[in-house]
Amino acid sequence: MDTPNQNDSYEQFVTFFTRSEPALRAFIRSLLPSWEDAVEVMQNTSLVLWRKFDTFDQDTEFLKWAFVVARFEVLKYRRTIARDRHVFDEDLVNRLAAESAEESDPLEAERRALQICLAKLPRNQQDLLKAAYEPGTKIKDLAHRIGKSATALYKSLNRSRQMLLNCIEQTVEKEKASLPHQS
Repeated sequence: MDTPNQNDSYEQFVTFFTRSEPALRAFIRSLLPSWEDAVEVMQNTSLVLWRKFDTFDQDTEFLKWAFVVARFEVLKYRRTIARDRHVFDEDLVNRLAAESAEESDPLEAERRALQICLAKLPRNQQDLLKAAYEPGTKIKDLAHRIGKSATALYKSLNRSRQMLLNCIEQTVEKEKASLPHQS
């Protein structure tokens, strides 16, 4: 039977992991030659993260810790398939891992800013953007459904996208300004 501490730990892990999973998956994919390889390493990485979660230092960032674990899992996976001539050498994997980890921070900041900025839009603009980006949506059909011309809808969408872009840029800049400067 689970103790309260085990349940808390489980919930905390799931929270951290689900928040970091898209960036972690992209990181792993950037280091491997195929999607199949990335899926296998992602599964192994997930298991290792869970098994070692009790060693995770709460004062560090989960995603950075997960990147380190993932890099080791990629290297371990590489060794098991080293006979394949399409495998990156270890130095290249380490360089790609470092670059990918650096690039993920801005992407995560932009994703967070997008969520914040979407929530700031009036409900009708949120609904319109969601409808326009639904898979298979045709602007002409959406315009007809809401009683606008396609041109008017495009202009409205462009205004909303520009508002989002401005908000995202401002939000990311504010976040950068609030971080301690590294030297």
